[in-house]
Amino acid sequence: MVQLILGKKGKGKTKYLLEIVNAEIQKASGNIVYLDKNAKHMYELNNKIRLINVSEHMIPDSNGFLGFVSGIISQDHDLEQMYFDSFLTIACKEDGHIDEIIDELEKISTKFNIKFVLSASLDVGEVSDSLKSKVIVSL
Repeated sequence: MVQLILGKKGKGKTKYLLEIVNAEIQKASGNIVYLDKNAKHMYELNNKIRLINVSEHMIPDSNGFLGFVSGIISQDHDLEQMYFDSFLTIACKEDGHIDEIIDELEKISTKFNIKFVLSASLDVGEVSDSLKSKVIVSL
C-alpha cells in the first residue's frame, strides 16, 4: 500500500508525517524506516524508528532511488513500514511526475508486504486521477 500526504511547501506535511510514524511505532510488530533529505528531524522521531539521510548516499535518479529502497528491504526481513519525507527530492522526481515511481513502489509493497507513506510538495490537483485514491491528507 502506498499512501500520499500532499500540500505545498510549508503547509505542515512533515509535522503530520512525524505524528503518524511516531504513533505507528507504538503498535508496529516489525521495523519502521524513515527516509528524509537530511537528519534535521532525528530528535523528533521515536528512537525505535530508523532514520536514513538519503542525501548522504549517491542516488543519481529515480531508478537509483528504487534500487536504494529495495536494498533497504533486502537487509531487513522485519521491515513493515517506510516513510518518505520530501519525496520529490529524495526520489529525484522534482518535476512532479510521480505516477511511474508510485506504480513501482506499489509493486514492491505488494511483493514484500510493506506500507509506504510519503509526503510530497504537490497539490492534489497536480496528481493524476489514478493517484487521488492514495491521498490520505491534502494540506
